[in-house]
Amino acid sequence: MPTILIAELGRAHGVRGLLRHRCFGEQPVTHYNPLQDAAGRVFVLRAHGEDLVSIDGVTDRNAAEKLTGTKLFIDRARLPAPDQDQFYLADLIGLSAFTADGTPLGMVRAVDDHGAGAFITLSGPPERLVPFTHACVPVVDVAGGRIMVELPTETDARP
Repeated sequence: MPTILIAELGRAHGVRGLLRHRCFGEQPVTHYNPLQDAAGRVFVLRAHGEDLVSIDGVTDRNAAEKLTGTKLFIDRARLPAPDQDQFYLADLIGLSAFTADGTPLGMVRAVDDHGAGAFITLSGPPERLVPFTHACVPVVDVAGGRIMVELPTETDARP
């Protein structure tokens, strides 16, 4: 079953095992309990304010510090179905990418967002990073298993 990244644990806060976190879902992170890390360890989080959580079994700062940077996932099936003409970014992984004239560009290998907007990684050769904007990806057909990509040119990036 595919998993979706739903949260990432941040730095420890205080001496009783609290951690800051960043949630990528629409609901508070505790709504998605239980969560799991990439190794399959299960975590149950408890809210302590807007961006602080405690984790069952983590009672001190040292244990909390070891979890900094841990990515937490849920099974894709636990999320509600998206509305018509909407999709989860994770649903793009594995779709075939083509230009408007039908030239194959590879498959979507990953979708990442590090704060400046999402981008997709297309398998190659050559491997390409493409901004996930309407200008660069004007057509997304999840049901058809494909996206249309307008590759940006060097002049597109100039101010």
